Amino acid sequence: MADRAERPARTSPKVHEAKVVRTERVSPHMVRVVLGGEGLAAFELGEFTDHYVKLIFPAEGVRYPEPFDMDRIRQELPRDQWPANRTYTVRSWDAVHRELTIDFVVHGDEGLAGPWAARAQVGETMRFLGPGGGYAPAPEADWHLLAGDESALPAIAAALERMPAGTTAHAFVEVDGPDDEQKIAAPDGVDITWLHRGDRPVGEALVAAVTALDFPEGRVCAFVHGEAACVKDLRRLLRVDRGIPQEQLSISGYWRLGKTDEAWRAVKREWNEQVEREQERAS
Repeated sequence: MADRAERPARTSPKVHEAKVVRTERVSPHMVRVVLGGEGLAAFELGEFTDHYVKLIFPAEGVRYPEPFDMDRIRQELPRDQWPANRTYTVRSWDAVHRELTIDFVVHGDEGLAGPWAARAQVGETMRFLGPGGGYAPAPEADWHLLAGDESALPAIAAALERMPAGTTAHAFVEVDGPDDEQKIAAPDGVDITWLHRGDRPVGEALVAAVTALDFPEGRVCAFVHGEAACVKDLRRLLRVDRGIPQEQLSISGYWRLGKTDEAWRAVKREWNEQVEREQERAS
């Protein structure tokens, strides 16, 4: 019997350690945190505009072995003492000054990462994994569609700022109200529509606006992310009603109304697969 090839030992993903350099209240529900320090000396981003990192939040009252090692933590500590992680889009990366900017949606004390960002102090340590990512505006597209809520705003803004002058793009962003709009350095030819949610359900205004859009002729490259139920409706609109091929879409639910981040991550893949099956049958 032939010898089996020896599998390489599993190694922990690279953990970056940064310091809070400064913070800014961008809007009533958005806080910007800039991370820097020597721990980012080896950090690099690729070509995507939806790059993300997984921020690591220690369990309250738990001290972790140094150097910080996720494998060792999982081997030596009970599960309820493992750190939590939250996935956040990179708003921007300044390679010259080695500064990483992340925008956080904040609704009071709700959640984990938002309250941390609202209280973050200069010099505070934040560890994270990554980066990951998978989308950038396709240069061969005839036009671009970008749609999402506050959770997708950093990636939408980064994509718009990457587009060259003369690009045809329609961007729809749903936020709580007019004070939550942001200035985006988008080129001429980009149409940004801010949708104010008010008392309406999350995603209702976004679905209505994209449905009402008079789609331009030609090949579209679409980026659609946000609350899962809203994204499900938009996926059906684009894949079934509009017949847009999957390869022209970056579409996913970043979060799910009524579920914690952990609960949503536990079922997200199954949810997406079920939605795809349903819409394949309908197409």
